Amino acid sequence: MTPVFTPEQEGFRQEVCALLCEDAVRAEIAQSRRMPYGQESGLLDVHRRLGKLGWLAINWPERYGGSGATIVEKAIVTEEMIRHGVPENVHSLGVDIVGNAINLMGTDEQKDRYLPGLARGETTANVLFSEPDVGSDLGSLATRAEPDGDGYRLTGRKIYNMKAQHSDFALCAARTSTGPVNYAGITLFLVPLGSMGTVVEPVWNLSEERFDLITLDGIRIGREDVLGEVDDGWQVLNRVLPFERTGLDHSAKAERTLAALREHAPPGCEERLARLETRVRAARLLAWRCIANLHEGKPDEIHSATAKWYTSETAKEVSVAAVELLGSRALLDARDPDAIADGVFDAAFREAPGLTLAQGSSEIMLYFVATSKLGLPS
Repeated sequence: MTPVFTPEQEGFRQEVCALLCEDAVRAEIAQSRRMPYGQESGLLDVHRRLGKLGWLAINWPERYGGSGATIVEKAIVTEEMIRHGVPENVHSLGVDIVGNAINLMGTDEQKDRYLPGLARGETTANVLFSEPDVGSDLGSLATRAEPDGDGYRLTGRKIYNMKAQHSDFALCAARTSTGPVNYAGITLFLVPLGSMGTVVEPVWNLSEERFDLITLDGIRIGREDVLGEVDDGWQVLNRVLPFERTGLDHSAKAERTLAALREHAPPGCEERLARLETRVRAARLLAWRCIANLHEGKPDEIHSATAKWYTSETAKEVSVAAVELLGSRALLDARDPDAIADGVFDAAFREAPGLTLAQGSSEIMLYFVATSKLGLPS
């Protein structure tokens, strides 16, 4: 089974694929994967080409650099970028998460200020939620925004911020008040990352892409930089999370890894490959069900949690299977001339554990489904 697209949507997919298969694009992607250790790409020329066509944020209004299309066309672009190996995290963070939040909840001034650059592939953004002492539990965050005249002073530390070294600004969660409910009193701010009082330090890890630790040392921002209402950040996040948790990025990564594994697997693996194929197809269907919900204006938290859990665990299973079936050569990265499939398996294997943690851990997703849908005691 596969998702059903209109002839126009399928034609658009073919156009996107044609661009991503051009020799110049393939060469740029390969070069980005072979950058020296400790370095990595930010936005590429292919991002800017997609932006010039109005495809990078295709579901945004033309006024902001999009094409006024639907979430379906946007999902097609995201899926094909991942299938073709385009480094997508800098784009997905900037457009699919932060840009989408601004498009949904921002003021006209905020949209005019931030969205066109994101849509053109000229600027990018990041998310500042997790903290060193509390992880991703926003109810316990310690970063504070203290009133300062007609603005605020932000003080705190944020960690596990992927590619923040390339970001122009960030969506930051900070506490503006306290009360009996931990998730009340949180406000979201649009924070410039190149300003005085902001320090970005690397947090080296096993994955292909760098994480960062960001210190906000009394950085001043204005009231116009608040996204949504003061103290209402948790409600803003609840509106944005269904767009982040479709699982489409994870299912596309699983597809890409499995396609390479089918090509390089030794004889006698057919049964295991068939089982993986079944899981990957099911993962894609779950992801596209979430896209369909959003397209119909009916986001479903249970569907989103289920898709996020299943797709990330499937991507992890495929990457582990590749290493088990291909052996140590699967752990050579793209810089090694003996690497299999240009280092796809190595990159997937190192990234896999993080997929089951980002956007909500597998355990939290299962807990949410069990208590909210199945009525099991918490």
